[in-house]
Amino acid sequence: MNNHLKFDFIVNKENNTVHVEREFAANVELVWEAWTNPEILDQWWAPKPYRTVTKSMEFREGGTWLYAMISPENITHWCKNDYHKIVYQSMFSGLDAFCDESGTVTVEMPRTLWTNEFNDNGATTVVNITTRYDSLADLEKIIALGFKEGFTMALENLDQYIEAQFKLRQQNKTSNTARVSSYLNFDGKTEEAFLFYKKVFQTEFLGKGIERFGDIPADAGHAPIADEIKKMVLHVALPIIGGHILMGTDAPKEMGFTLNKGNNMHICLEPETREEADRLFKELSIGGTITMPLADMFFGAYFGEFSDTYGVNWMINYQVKAI
Repeated sequence: MNNHLKFDFIVNKENNTVHVEREFAANVELVWEAWTNPEILDQWWAPKPYRTVTKSMEFREGGTWLYAMISPENITHWCKNDYHKIVYQSMFSGLDAFCDESGTVTVEMPRTLWTNEFNDNGATTVVNITTRYDSLADLEKIIALGFKEGFTMALENLDQYIEAQFKLRQQNKTSNTARVSSYLNFDGKTEEAFLFYKKVFQTEFLGKGIERFGDIPADAGHAPIADEIKKMVLHVALPIIGGHILMGTDAPKEMGFTLNKGNNMHICLEPETREEADRLFKELSIGGTITMPLADMFFGAYFGEFSDTYGVNWMINYQVKAI
């Protein structure tokens, strides 16, 4: 975690609550999406070395998120969150519980009433989190189970996700000419693949060349990146033929990514105008699944992702010309 970002963790035994105030280096659209999109939650919610796998999620008032936290030994702990109130990009609350795979609550374990409030500061977002328990005994049991340590690690995972997937994904785009590219994800073989493509197409990498996870700026308190991940490719772009661009990144399982055939490639459209970005996103996503609504990102792009009704993955990225 960046030491300049706000972080407070306060236990109040008089009213059986924990209050966490946490700042993230992203605008509210991005942070809200990270807390409400199951594909993103699966990449950061569990403290390492655990991982999160969502079974089902209906993010609506009265809906439920049913998910598992899985240990390195593949021991599964099921949990669910029943959503109570949702105010878009402002707050949501829900009652969390340990349960079985069908969602039947484990009555021996405490339930947690979460209230998460999102405050947009432009370049950063502060999330105020209050967890409430029925009794002091329940609060103390959750604290004894390592809630502070585990939740702190999870929030640091979110820091890494924001930084790796968005902040350093900026493209060195020198004009607003419309462009189509393909974005490829690999399980540690991005460099091998792109050196092969470079040889075949006899072109040169764009921008800074091959950028690696180890190039992410380190700061005190930030969850460290393992040495084997530091060598992996964060971003690379290569022109091929007809003005088409191949872009790529590694998706390391150590950082919570699950790479499958079907989510390993996106068609990335970069239209000339914001209005065209809106039109393309709206029409192409009809009948599909929106994984990230179009929003202004803190790095200057108007960006969104979805799978269309035929299962094809798309990115829409509108970004003004760099000055």
